[in-house]
Amino acid sequence: MKLDELRERIDRIDDEILDLLNKRMEVVKAVGELKNRTDAPIYRPEREIEILERLKKRNQGPLNDSAIDAIFLEIFAVSRNLERPERVAYLGPEGSFTHQAAESRFGAMSDYLPLNTISSVFKEIEQKRAKYGVVPIENSIDGVVGETLDMLGRSDLKIVAEVFMPIHHSLASLEENIKNIKKIYSKDIAFGQCREFLTTHGLDQVELIPVESTAKAAKIAAKEPGSAAICSSIAAKLYNLPILFENIEDFKNNTTRFIVLSDFKNQKSQSDKTSILAKLKDRPGALYEFLKDFYKEKINLTKIESRPAQQKDFNYWFYIDFDGHIDDENVQKVLQKHKPQIKWLGSYAKIKDRVDEV
Repeated sequence: MKLDELRERIDRIDDEILDLLNKRMEVVKAVGELKNRTDAPIYRPEREIEILERLKKRNQGPLNDSAIDAIFLEIFAVSRNLERPERVAYLGPEGSFTHQAAESRFGAMSDYLPLNTISSVFKEIEQKRAKYGVVPIENSIDGVVGETLDMLGRSDLKIVAEVFMPIHHSLASLEENIKNIKKIYSKDIAFGQCREFLTTHGLDQVELIPVESTAKAAKIAAKEPGSAAICSSIAAKLYNLPILFENIEDFKNNTTRFIVLSDFKNQKSQSDKTSILAKLKDRPGALYEFLKDFYKEKINLTKIESRPAQQKDFNYWFYIDFDGHIDDENVQKVLQKHKPQIKWLGSYAKIKDRVDEV
Protein backbone atom coordinates (compact mmCIF):
# COMPACT_ATOMS: atom_id res chain seq x y z
CA MET A 1 0.00 0.00 0.00
CA LYS A 2 1.33 3.46 -0.90
CA LEU A 3 2.03 6.23 1.63
CA ASP A 4 -0.82 8.45 0.34
CA GLU A 5 -3.25 5.55 0.67
CA LEU A 6 -2.14 4.88 4.23
CA ARG A 7 -2.58 8.56 5.11
CA GLU A 8 -6.06 8.58 3.61
CA ARG A 9 -6.89 5.55 5.72
CA ILE A 10 -5.65 7.35 8.85
CA ASP A 11 -7.77 10.38 7.95
CA ARG A 12 -10.89 8.23 7.67
CA ILE A 13 -10.19 6.59 11.02
CA ASP A 14 -9.63 10.02 12.60
CA ASP A 15 -13.00 11.13 11.25
CA GLU A 16 -14.62 8.08 12.83
CA ILE A 17 -12.89 8.76 16.16
CA LEU A 18 -14.11 12.38 16.10
CA ASP A 19 -17.68 11.31 15.39
CA LEU A 20 -17.58 8.75 18.22
CA LEU A 21 -16.08 11.26 20.66
CA ASN A 22 -18.87 13.73 19.89
CA LYS A 23 -21.43 10.97 20.44
CA ARG A 24 -19.77 10.21 23.78
CA MET A 25 -19.93 13.88 24.77
CA GLU A 26 -23.65 14.01 23.96
CA VAL A 27 -24.22 11.18 26.42
CA VAL A 28 -21.94 12.94 28.92
CA LYS A 29 -24.07 16.10 28.67
CA ALA A 30 -27.18 14.04 29.43
CA VAL A 31 -25.46 12.52 32.47
CA GLY A 32 -24.39 15.99 33.57
CA GLU A 33 -27.96 17.27 33.44
CA LEU A 34 -29.08 14.42 35.69
CA LYS A 35 -26.24 15.06 38.14
CA ASN A 36 -26.97 18.78 38.27
CA ARG A 37 -30.48 18.03 39.52
CA THR A 38 -29.09 16.14 42.49
CA ASP A 39 -25.82 18.07 42.92
CA ALA A 40 -23.94 14.76 42.59
CA PRO A 41 -20.15 15.01 42.20
CA ILE A 42 -18.84 15.13 38.64
CA TYR A 43 -15.50 13.51 39.46
CA ARG A 44 -15.99 9.77 40.01
CA PRO A 45 -12.49 8.27 40.27
CA GLU A 46 -13.83 4.82 41.11
CA ARG A 47 -15.89 4.85 37.91
CA GLU A 48 -12.91 6.03 35.84
CA ILE A 49 -10.69 3.24 37.17
CA GLU A 50 -13.46 0.72 36.45
CA ILE A 51 -13.59 1.92 32.82
CA LEU A 52 -9.81 1.80 32.43
CA GLU A 53 -9.60 -1.72 33.82
CA ARG A 54 -12.34 -2.91 31.48
CA LEU A 55 -10.64 -1.35 28.45
CA LYS A 56 -7.25 -2.84 29.35
CA LYS A 57 -8.76 -6.32 29.60
CA ARG A 58 -10.40 -5.88 26.22
CA ASN A 59 -7.33 -4.36 24.56
CA GLN A 60 -5.59 -6.47 21.91
CA GLY A 61 -2.75 -3.97 21.21
CA PRO A 62 -0.60 -2.41 19.93
CA LEU A 63 -1.63 0.18 22.58
CA ASN A 64 -0.20 -0.67 25.99
CA ASP A 65 -1.80 0.05 29.38
CA SER A 66 0.03 3.35 29.83
CA ALA A 67 -1.20 4.58 26.45
CA ILE A 68 -4.78 3.67 27.34
CA ASP A 69 -4.43 5.60 30.62
CA ALA A 70 -3.02 8.67 28.85
CA ILE A 71 -5.71 8.76 26.15
CA PHE A 72 -8.77 8.03 28.26
CA LEU A 73 -7.82 10.11 31.30
CA GLU A 74 -7.74 13.11 28.97
CA ILE A 75 -11.12 12.08 27.53
CA PHE A 76 -12.49 11.83 31.07
CA ALA A 77 -11.14 15.30 31.86
CA VAL A 78 -12.73 16.83 28.76
CA SER A 79 -16.00 15.10 29.65
CA ARG A 80 -15.99 16.53 33.19
CA ASN A 81 -15.38 20.03 31.89
CA LEU A 82 -18.28 19.62 29.49
CA GLU A 83 -20.57 18.45 32.30
CA ARG A 84 -19.63 21.13 34.81
CA PRO A 85 -16.39 23.17 34.72
CA GLU A 86 -14.80 23.12 38.19
CA ARG A 87 -11.61 24.67 39.54
CA VAL A 88 -8.66 22.59 40.73
CA ALA A 89 -6.33 24.10 43.35
CA TYR A 90 -2.85 22.65 43.77
CA LEU A 91 0.45 23.28 45.53
CA GLY A 92 2.20 25.46 42.98
CA PRO A 93 3.75 27.09 41.20
CA GLU A 94 2.94 26.22 37.61
CA GLY A 95 5.30 23.54 36.38
CA SER A 96 5.70 21.87 39.79
CA PHE A 97 5.40 18.12 40.25
CA THR A 98 2.05 18.68 41.97
CA HIS A 99 0.87 20.57 38.87
CA GLN A 100 1.95 17.58 36.78
CA ALA A 101 0.05 15.21 39.09
CA ALA A 102 -3.08 17.40 38.88
CA GLU A 103 -2.98 17.49 35.08
CA SER A 104 -2.57 13.71 34.93
CA ARG A 105 -6.03 13.42 36.52
CA PHE A 106 -7.88 16.58 35.48
CA GLY A 107 -6.42 17.14 32.00
CA ALA A 108 -5.02 20.18 30.22
CA MET A 109 -8.36 21.99 29.88
CA SER A 110 -9.25 22.35 33.56
CA ASP A 111 -9.23 25.64 35.44
CA TYR A 112 -6.14 25.41 37.66
CA LEU A 113 -5.25 27.56 40.65
CA PRO A 114 -1.62 27.34 41.87
CA LEU A 115 -1.14 28.19 45.56
CA ASN A 116 1.94 28.73 47.71
CA THR A 117 1.08 26.48 50.66
CA ILE A 118 -0.69 23.21 51.35
CA SER A 119 -2.94 24.92 53.91
CA SER A 120 -4.03 27.39 51.20
CA VAL A 121 -5.18 24.50 49.01
CA PHE A 122 -7.37 23.20 51.85
CA LYS A 123 -8.76 26.69 52.48
CA GLU A 124 -9.72 27.29 48.84
CA ILE A 125 -11.84 24.14 48.81
CA GLU A 126 -13.36 24.84 52.23
CA GLN A 127 -14.34 28.33 51.06
CA LYS A 128 -15.90 26.84 47.86
CA ARG A 129 -13.48 28.74 45.63
CA ALA A 130 -12.26 25.41 44.24
CA LYS A 131 -13.93 22.02 44.01
CA TYR A 132 -10.78 19.89 44.11
CA GLY A 133 -7.27 20.16 45.53
CA VAL A 134 -4.08 18.25 44.82
CA VAL A 135 -1.26 18.06 47.38
CA PRO A 136 1.65 15.68 48.07
CA ILE A 137 1.30 13.33 51.02
CA GLU A 138 4.41 11.14 50.92
CA ASN A 139 7.61 10.44 49.01
CA SER A 140 9.20 7.01 48.71
CA ILE A 141 12.58 8.40 49.85
CA ASP A 142 11.79 11.32 52.15
CA GLY A 143 8.66 9.99 53.84
CA VAL A 144 5.39 11.72 54.70
CA VAL A 145 4.56 15.38 54.16
CA GLY A 146 3.84 16.54 57.71
CA GLU A 147 1.82 19.61 56.76
CA THR A 148 -0.59 17.51 54.68
CA LEU A 149 -1.20 15.07 57.54
CA ASP A 150 -1.69 17.95 59.98
CA MET A 151 -4.19 19.66 57.68
CA LEU A 152 -6.12 16.40 57.21
CA GLY A 153 -6.42 16.29 61.00
CA ARG A 154 -7.89 19.80 61.14
CA SER A 155 -10.08 19.82 58.04
CA ASP A 156 -13.37 18.11 57.17
CA LEU A 157 -12.27 17.62 53.55
CA LYS A 158 -11.95 14.07 52.27
CA ILE A 159 -9.37 12.21 50.19
CA VAL A 160 -11.25 11.20 47.03
CA ALA A 161 -8.37 9.86 44.92
CA GLU A 162 -4.63 9.21 44.92
CA VAL A 163 -1.96 9.65 42.26
CA PHE A 164 1.46 7.97 42.26
CA MET A 165 4.02 9.77 40.14
CA PRO A 166 7.69 9.00 39.45
CA ILE A 167 9.87 11.99 40.29
CA HIS A 168 12.62 12.71 37.76
CA HIS A 169 14.95 15.68 38.08
CA SER A 170 16.82 17.47 35.30
CA LEU A 171 19.77 19.87 35.34
CA ALA A 172 18.83 22.83 33.17
CA SER A 173 20.83 25.95 32.37
CA LEU A 174 21.47 28.68 29.82
CA GLU A 175 25.13 27.59 29.96
CA GLU A 176 26.20 24.90 27.50
CA ASN A 177 29.28 23.98 29.57
CA ILE A 178 28.70 22.96 33.19
CA LYS A 179 32.08 24.48 34.10
CA ASN A 180 30.47 27.90 33.66
CA ILE A 181 27.78 27.15 36.26
CA LYS A 182 28.51 29.07 39.48
CA LYS A 183 25.23 28.53 41.34
CA ILE A 184 22.34 26.09 41.26
CA TYR A 185 18.77 26.80 42.36
CA SER A 186 16.32 24.15 43.51
CA LYS A 187 14.06 23.04 46.35
CA ASP A 188 16.23 21.95 49.30
CA ILE A 189 14.98 18.37 49.17
CA ALA A 190 15.99 18.05 45.49
CA PHE A 191 19.63 18.78 46.30
CA GLY A 192 19.67 15.78 48.62
CA GLN A 193 17.99 13.58 46.02
CA CYS A 194 20.67 14.44 43.41
CA ARG A 195 23.76 14.49 45.62
CA GLU A 196 25.60 11.71 43.76
CA PHE A 197 25.17 13.47 40.40
CA LEU A 198 26.36 16.80 41.82
CA THR A 199 29.46 15.17 43.35
CA THR A 200 30.31 13.20 40.19
CA HIS A 201 30.23 16.35 38.03
CA GLY A 202 31.97 18.61 40.55
CA LEU A 203 28.84 20.67 41.09
CA ASP A 204 28.78 20.08 44.84
CA GLN A 205 31.39 22.84 45.07
CA VAL A 206 29.21 25.55 43.49
CA GLU A 207 26.70 27.61 45.46
CA LEU A 208 23.50 25.64 46.08
CA ILE A 209 20.61 28.03 46.65
CA PRO A 210 17.32 26.60 48.01
CA VAL A 211 14.05 28.15 46.78
CA GLU A 212 10.37 27.37 47.35
CA SER A 213 10.00 24.96 44.42
CA THR A 214 11.86 23.39 41.53
CA ALA A 215 9.59 25.32 39.15
CA LYS A 216 10.69 28.61 40.69
CA ALA A 217 14.29 27.45 40.35
CA ALA A 218 13.78 27.01 36.61
CA LYS A 219 12.17 30.44 36.34
CA ILE A 220 15.15 32.11 38.08
CA ALA A 221 17.81 30.20 36.14
CA ALA A 222 16.12 31.07 32.85
CA LYS A 223 16.94 34.74 33.52
CA GLU A 224 20.37 34.38 35.12
CA PRO A 225 23.48 33.44 33.12
CA GLY A 226 26.00 31.36 35.03
CA SER A 227 23.28 29.59 37.00
CA ALA A 228 21.35 26.34 36.69
CA ALA A 229 18.28 24.68 38.12
CA ILE A 230 17.47 21.21 39.32
CA CYS A 231 13.87 20.92 38.18
CA SER A 232 11.37 18.81 36.30
CA SER A 233 11.62 18.61 32.52
CA ILE A 234 8.16 20.21 32.37
CA ALA A 235 9.33 23.25 34.36
CA ALA A 236 12.42 23.61 32.16
CA LYS A 237 10.30 23.55 29.01
CA LEU A 238 7.78 25.96 30.54
CA TYR A 239 10.49 28.59 31.04
CA ASN A 240 12.45 27.74 27.86
CA LEU A 241 15.47 26.62 29.88
CA PRO A 242 17.70 24.14 27.99
CA ILE A 243 18.12 20.75 29.68
CA LEU A 244 21.73 19.58 30.04
CA PHE A 245 21.09 16.28 31.87
CA GLU A 246 17.91 14.32 32.53
CA ASN A 247 17.04 11.81 35.29
CA ILE A 248 19.83 12.98 37.59
CA GLU A 249 18.22 11.70 40.80
CA ASP A 250 20.26 9.20 42.82
CA PHE A 251 17.42 6.68 43.18
CA LYS A 252 15.44 5.83 40.05
CA ASN A 253 12.45 4.54 42.02
CA ASN A 254 11.79 7.95 43.58
CA THR A 255 7.99 8.23 43.66
CA THR A 256 5.64 10.73 45.26
CA ARG A 257 2.08 9.96 46.26
CA PHE A 258 -0.37 12.83 45.79
CA ILE A 259 -3.94 12.98 47.05
CA VAL A 260 -6.99 14.62 45.52
CA LEU A 261 -9.15 16.46 48.07
CA SER A 262 -12.81 17.44 47.88
CA ASP A 263 -16.00 17.64 49.94
CA PHE A 264 -17.87 14.47 49.00
CA LYS A 265 -17.90 10.74 49.78
CA ASN A 266 -16.93 8.23 47.10
CA GLN A 267 -19.06 5.25 46.27
CA LYS A 268 -17.53 1.79 46.60
CA SER A 269 -15.36 0.47 43.77
CA GLN A 270 -14.01 -2.99 43.04
CA SER A 271 -10.88 -2.26 45.11
CA ASP A 272 -10.80 0.52 47.71
CA LYS A 273 -8.43 2.05 50.21
CA THR A 274 -9.44 3.95 53.35
CA SER A 275 -7.40 6.49 55.30
CA ILE A 276 -7.98 7.41 58.94
CA LEU A 277 -6.36 9.27 61.81
CA ALA A 278 -6.36 7.34 65.10
CA LYS A 279 -6.10 9.42 68.27
CA LEU A 280 -4.96 6.99 70.96
CA LYS A 281 -4.41 7.62 74.65
CA ASP A 282 -0.83 7.50 75.89
CA ARG A 283 -0.89 4.20 77.79
CA PRO A 284 0.80 0.79 77.39
CA GLY A 285 -0.84 -1.45 74.80
CA ALA A 286 -3.16 1.21 73.33
CA LEU A 287 -1.86 0.83 69.79
CA TYR A 288 -1.70 -2.97 70.04
CA GLU A 289 -5.30 -3.25 71.20
CA PHE A 290 -6.45 -0.91 68.45
CA LEU A 291 -4.64 -2.75 65.65
CA LYS A 292 -5.71 -6.16 66.98
CA ASP A 293 -9.29 -5.43 65.93
CA PHE A 294 -8.19 -4.88 62.32
CA TYR A 295 -6.47 -8.28 62.43
CA LYS A 296 -9.61 -9.94 63.80
CA GLU A 297 -11.66 -8.55 60.91
CA LYS A 298 -8.97 -9.55 58.36
CA ILE A 299 -8.40 -5.96 57.24
CA ASN A 300 -5.05 -5.45 55.55
CA LEU A 301 -3.15 -2.42 56.85
CA THR A 302 -0.97 -0.86 54.13
CA LYS A 303 0.53 2.06 56.06
CA ILE A 304 0.85 3.39 59.58
CA GLU A 305 2.63 6.64 60.41
CA SER A 306 2.85 8.47 63.73
CA ARG A 307 2.53 12.24 64.06
CA PRO A 308 2.90 14.50 67.12
CA ALA A 309 -0.59 15.17 68.46
CA GLN A 310 -2.26 18.55 68.11
CA GLN A 311 -4.26 18.10 71.33
CA LYS A 312 -2.95 17.97 74.90
CA ASP A 313 -4.71 14.70 75.74
CA PHE A 314 -2.62 12.74 73.23
CA ASN A 315 1.09 12.31 72.54
CA TYR A 316 0.70 10.95 69.02
CA TRP A 317 -1.86 10.54 66.30
CA PHE A 318 -1.52 7.65 63.87
CA TYR A 319 -2.19 8.02 60.15
CA ILE A 320 -3.36 4.65 58.84
CA ASP A 321 -4.18 3.34 55.35
CA PHE A 322 -5.96 0.02 54.92
CA ASP A 323 -7.71 -1.96 52.21
CA GLY A 324 -11.47 -1.55 52.06
CA HIS A 325 -14.24 1.07 52.00
CA ILE A 326 -15.81 2.73 55.02
CA ASP A 327 -19.15 1.12 54.12
CA ASP A 328 -17.72 -2.42 54.18
CA GLU A 329 -19.24 -4.45 57.02
CA ASN A 330 -15.92 -5.52 58.57
CA VAL A 331 -14.56 -1.97 58.40
CA GLN A 332 -17.66 -0.62 60.11
CA LYS A 333 -17.26 -3.12 62.96
CA VAL A 334 -13.80 -1.75 63.76
CA LEU A 335 -14.62 1.91 63.24
CA GLN A 336 -17.79 1.81 65.32
CA LYS A 337 -15.95 0.10 68.19
CA HIS A 338 -13.33 2.88 68.21
CA LYS A 339 -15.53 5.72 66.97
CA PRO A 340 -14.37 8.40 69.47
CA GLN A 341 -10.74 7.70 68.57
CA ILE A 342 -11.02 7.75 64.78
CA LYS A 343 -11.24 10.50 62.21
CA TRP A 344 -12.21 9.17 58.78
CA LEU A 345 -10.19 10.89 56.03
CA GLY A 346 -11.73 9.25 52.98
CA SER A 347 -12.31 6.03 51.05
CA TYR A 348 -11.18 5.95 47.44
CA ALA A 349 -10.31 3.64 44.57
CA LYS A 350 -6.97 1.94 45.11
CA ILE A 351 -4.28 2.41 42.49
CA LYS A 352 -3.06 -1.08 41.65
CA ASP A 353 0.16 -0.25 39.80
CA ARG A 354 1.22 2.41 42.35
CA VAL A 355 3.02 4.43 39.65
CA ASP A 356 1.23 6.27 36.85
CA GLU A 357 3.34 6.60 33.72
CA VAL A 358 0.93 8.95 31.96
